[in-house]
Amino acid sequence: MATVRFKAIEEVLKRKPIHVDLPAVKTSRYFGENVFDKQKMQEYLSKEAYDNVLEAIDKGVKIERQYANQVASGMKAWAIDRGATHYTHWFHPLTGATAEKHDAFFEPADNGGIIENFQGEMLVQQESDASSFPSGGLRNTFEARGYTAWDPSSPAFVYGRTLCIPTIFVSYTGEALDYKTPLIKSLNYIDNAATEVCKYFDKSISKVNVTLGWEQEYFLIDDAFYNARPDLYLTGRTLIGHPSPKDQQLNDHYFGSLTDRVKHFMRDFEIEAYRLGIPAKTRHNEVAPNQFECAPRFEEANLSVDHNQILMTLMEKVAKRHNFRVLFHEKPFAGINGSGKHNNWSLLTDTGKNLLSPGKTPKNNFQFITFFINVIKAVYEHADLLRASIAFTGNDYRLGAHEAPPSIISVFIGRKLTQMLNELEQRIDNTKMTPEEKGELKLDIGKIPEILLDNTDRNRTSPFAFTGNRFEFRAVGSSANIASPIIVLNTIVADQLNAFKEEVDQLISSEKIKKDEAIFRVLKQYIIESREIRFEGDGYSQEWVEEAARRGLTNIKSIPGSLEAFLSPKTIEVFRKNNILNERELEARQGIQLEHFTKRMQIEARVLGDLAMNHIIPTAIKYQNTMLENIKDLREIYPEEQYKVMTHHQLDTVEKIARHVNTIREKVVDMVNTRKKANQIENEKEKAYAYHEQVVPFFSEIRNHIDKLERIVDDETWPFPKYREMLFTR
Repeated sequence: MATVRFKAIEEVLKRKPIHVDLPAVKTSRYFGENVFDKQKMQEYLSKEAYDNVLEAIDKGVKIERQYANQVASGMKAWAIDRGATHYTHWFHPLTGATAEKHDAFFEPADNGGIIENFQGEMLVQQESDASSFPSGGLRNTFEARGYTAWDPSSPAFVYGRTLCIPTIFVSYTGEALDYKTPLIKSLNYIDNAATEVCKYFDKSISKVNVTLGWEQEYFLIDDAFYNARPDLYLTGRTLIGHPSPKDQQLNDHYFGSLTDRVKHFMRDFEIEAYRLGIPAKTRHNEVAPNQFECAPRFEEANLSVDHNQILMTLMEKVAKRHNFRVLFHEKPFAGINGSGKHNNWSLLTDTGKNLLSPGKTPKNNFQFITFFINVIKAVYEHADLLRASIAFTGNDYRLGAHEAPPSIISVFIGRKLTQMLNELEQRIDNTKMTPEEKGELKLDIGKIPEILLDNTDRNRTSPFAFTGNRFEFRAVGSSANIASPIIVLNTIVADQLNAFKEEVDQLISSEKIKKDEAIFRVLKQYIIESREIRFEGDGYSQEWVEEAARRGLTNIKSIPGSLEAFLSPKTIEVFRKNNILNERELEARQGIQLEHFTKRMQIEARVLGDLAMNHIIPTAIKYQNTMLENIKDLREIYPEEQYKVMTHHQLDTVEKIARHVNTIREKVVDMVNTRKKANQIENEKEKAYAYHEQVVPFFSEIRNHIDKLERIVDDETWPFPKYREMLFTR
């Protein structure tokens, strides 16, 4: 008997839901209680210090040192009141996770004791050891110095007994070693660009914020199964495993009733999330068995990114209390849906107007059309860069599968909005329009709210879809730090808006035409130029692959190939000229991602080799020997003819096992030799390509033979929990 596997099953069957004590008050009474938000600031800070922090948040002004000391003192007092004993600068290094180093709230006193202390310089900036964080060559290993600097726009929070202060993370020479630094720059950039365009329509607008709502998909499995699967806890996904006879084909899990264990887990992490100010709103079963989704309300993008990182950490910690493990890997199980993290992105003015939501008047609709078309044009111009922004190891196992958007970047806007753009393209020419034509055109645009009400279909196969009042970037992976795609989206849209304004202003100046007519003329050109990126059909179909190629759209299926876009002349220019990332920082990000891909594939290859050689082959041979013993015993009892009839299928099985075992052994040896050869390549890009093209193909070949053995070998002998057990034993 496979002791580990069956012990895991027995353990899972004994599980009882862990009861969660609900707070005795309404959610609104404890929501954000562990966040140093504006309300807490007013209570713990002087009016001058509070006003200075608000200016830093709203206008980006520097916090004066005297006020920094006051803020630090007030923040410390509040945190200690919440039970905190330590503080940390909490940041987003280029590992994709978060990082923190805890320090206690005290300093040595002259009398030999200690005094509680937390000064402004400790809040605003700290030196951090950057030697072991990925830098992509921005600094040498012996150059360990890096700095974290307070981001006042994202509020500090207490988690456990630690005050966590969101910060940026930069090298000694000032280059970004994190996601937050370029994210904040991109948010400032799109704010300025969008505000300038808004003034064509409403001069009272002085600020535009990016709003972001994410939908986090994930799997849950019992930790007994998790601990019995080395591939899961070492790589995040199952490298072997035959599909369960029943998985998601009946569609009976999607939006189904939550089990008590899962419901108690969800309620537990939601309570923790509410205390940290995360507005978790939605929860439900997803399509695959043991797959789920949670989603918050929309928030300002910087805060939304922080909240997603916090929640992922929170979910993992809470899951352990319930004897679960959360799997954020995009494709932990083959043959069933993987997990994404849809990013719902929009623009909101300081007057409360969603720029991607048409209003009831022609003027507001004109503003909507302007931003709507400019976003589509930006995606068309930088499709490969958007693809690169979501190029993570797990996500590339998911993209292009039957449940995920393809790696071809396209935009879905719906049949009626497509019809509207086609009509605009046909009706606007480069001659001056009569007042009647302008009025008629504006009245037609005034029908947009009705169009959107009727346009309720969603295209689940589209990587970038318009969904009524926002664009939904559906191709983002579930494990990703969503700052990566949002940095790109903010930057390319802002750059496009700046180009749009330059063209409009040039037309007004050179051809002496009215503002509305100049806007219409430029928008028409954009509709024509970006037509090929719009697609309303089935993104999973082979017909679309062929059609996309005819349109000149790229279909980049590998991580090394997709990361090439980070250093294209177009990418370097758009990031450099707008001071988001310089060429050196882009090279670093490409290098880090290439190295990460290679190392992940190294780990997967080594784990797969170990599973095959040290677990699967011995198990198969053991079962084969059992059958051979039986065959030999039968020869001693039965006459030759009867013996041949009785052992025909057993001999066939023995031969099948031998063929699979021999092939697995040969393929593993070949894979190891190929991997060793690839490891000798010094150039990181060439090494990544070698792994993708030469090492990775062995994974599916070896798995295929192992999964066939799983169907042959005695169930009680098989060493690892099977798909049917991990996905359905609860």
